[in-house]
Amino acid sequence: MAPLRVGVVGAGIAGLAAAVELKQTGCEVELFERSRILGGRATSFQVNGYEVDNGQHVLLACYTEFLELIRALGMEGHLHLQDRFEVLVLSRRGVASRLRSAALPAPWHLVCSFLGYRHLGWGAKLDVARALAHAREAGESGGTFAEWLARHGQSEEALRGFWRPFFVPALNAPLDRVSAADAGFVLRTAFLQDPGAARIGYFTVPLARLAGAAAERLDRVHLSTPVVGLDFPSGGQAVIGLSGGAGVAIDAVVVAVPPPQLASLLGGAGRYGIPPIEGYEPRPIVDVHLWHDRGHLGFDLAALLDSPVQWVFEKGAGYLCCSMSAADDHIRHPSVDLVALCWEEVQRAIPALTGARLRHGGVTRSPEGTFLARPGVARPGPGTAIPQLAIAGSWTDTGWPDTLESAVRSGRAAARHLLGALEGSPWTTH
Repeated sequence: MAPLRVGVVGAGIAGLAAAVELKQTGCEVELFERSRILGGRATSFQVNGYEVDNGQHVLLACYTEFLELIRALGMEGHLHLQDRFEVLVLSRRGVASRLRSAALPAPWHLVCSFLGYRHLGWGAKLDVARALAHAREAGESGGTFAEWLARHGQSEEALRGFWRPFFVPALNAPLDRVSAADAGFVLRTAFLQDPGAARIGYFTVPLARLAGAAAERLDRVHLSTPVVGLDFPSGGQAVIGLSGGAGVAIDAVVVAVPPPQLASLLGGAGRYGIPPIEGYEPRPIVDVHLWHDRGHLGFDLAALLDSPVQWVFEKGAGYLCCSMSAADDHIRHPSVDLVALCWEEVQRAIPALTGARLRHGGVTRSPEGTFLARPGVARPGPGTAIPQLAIAGSWTDTGWPDTLESAVRSGRAAARHLLGALEGSPWTTH
């Protein structure tokens, strides 16, 4: 019996995860990507002669399925993962404090460092502690996270010193735009259940290497190949329509693209049994890359308070990446202005940069860094009314917010759903 031939549309992390899962089960997998590069919203390209990521994508130790994919691709040697959760937090006046995990069960593993946290007074620390005691309620209540925090008496000091620095970047949106359920999920999963869950990891090689390792396992990869239509004749093979009028006959299809592209490709989600997909808001991310003359500064990553730059990563000697989440106010600013802004911010917050010289800078922008479902919008799962069609994407209903982990979970779920839906069908016995 010939293997099932599956076409995967979209070479982001969700599509690559689906493709690898299908290949591991014995399918013949063909990948179609409209861009000239792999990786979608998690890739890398040249800026000023340097290969940089299109965003500083970090992961947590609780990203279990993403870590499984990394191991399956043999890429674990290129991943830096903290031995324990530890974050340097810097004020704009250069005051430094650390939050770090201790060898205690959750949630007590963070208590000792939190008591010594210099960016909150005792009153604000009590505010945060009271909210954490009610964290489970966040997942059960409606409304936004900002409303939930207000109901639990969070002061402005608590917001600026704790909640905003950690949850705006985690969810890529202001606290009044994200649901209490999503924020509560992050809070419980990363901080309150497993003392090792919040350990931060990132790749030590450009992200395109991860996408390349996945693509190497597939049968055929088509870059710069836009898919413009899908056809599912009754009782026959599916047809993937390409720009220029060509078509590829295939047994089944996984579509792993963002909501706007999916809506355009399907020409109406309803006829495929998919909930409306118009209610998704694209959330921008801007990363500013700074090369300076001070060499190593002695930290991996740091959070900045009261700054448009939420996180700074030391990517190498003399190279900083400044991450700006929820970057609505900055996405359209000229690159020269963003470089100047971020250089001023890091010089103010990092005393070791006082008097340093900026060699050069560059900017990467992701206008659709993540997708946020508007209130009341139902996120779709992998299944459709067509047995030969499944959908994937970090924005779909995986139980996780739009993250790398959600992308992998969605891709693997789409692959498994497709195989289950086609089991015993004519397309699996041709």
